[in-house]
Amino acid sequence: MAHPTARVALVSGGNRGLGLAIATRLAEQGMHVVLGVRDRLAGREAEEALGRKGLFVDSHQLDVTDPASVARAVADAAASLGRLDVLINNAAVAVDRGQVASAPDFERIRATLDTNLLGAWRLAAAAVPEMRKNGYGRIVNITSHLGSQSNMGTGNVSYRVAKAGLNALTQILAAELVGTGILVNAVSPGRTNTRMAYGETDRTPEEAADTPVWLATLPDGGSTGGLFYERKPLDW
Repeated sequence: MAHPTARVALVSGGNRGLGLAIATRLAEQGMHVVLGVRDRLAGREAEEALGRKGLFVDSHQLDVTDPASVARAVADAAASLGRLDVLINNAAVAVDRGQVASAPDFERIRATLDTNLLGAWRLAAAAVPEMRKNGYGRIVNITSHLGSQSNMGTGNVSYRVAKAGLNALTQILAAELVGTGILVNAVSPGRTNTRMAYGETDRTPEEAADTPVWLATLPDGGSTGGLFYERKPLDW
């Protein structure tokens, strides 16, 4: 069921972990949230669980590595709900723990870049035209400290490169969209307790959702093109 007046948010990877925590918080703030999910069953279960709380939530099949799937998800959300206001680029993979640049596994590199960088780029490119229709939009890219130039090191090489690229994409999109009403930011959630964290965590998804939700609801004139952690700017 569509909320009659709410802003509409699409959250990729929205059926579990950080994505689900962000989606829940946005819905609790009155948005109609679309969970972008690869697994239709998992998406339906998350949708029904949030619906039982009285929240306006739908799920939609979304594979960010598939351009057709991205186009369908954005077009269907905008058509069925009348608008698209917020995009949370949360979907990501971490498949290269310990990998080094001097001995690359290019299959893992390709898979990581296709999801973590190109997937977010595809979604942003599809979402911007819908946001332009109403002169309003908030794009929040979930990045990582591992992609920060000031924190660059060894290991997890394709993940680092993808997130560094996502940070650059954030800045480029933010600069391109100045004056359109669309704000683009990135946020590092820290070592969050999700399946990608390898057990090295210090915060729950619910705790980590605070800054992404803040950026997704920034008033007009809010920060554009920044990298944040706990609402504090970080060096790129």
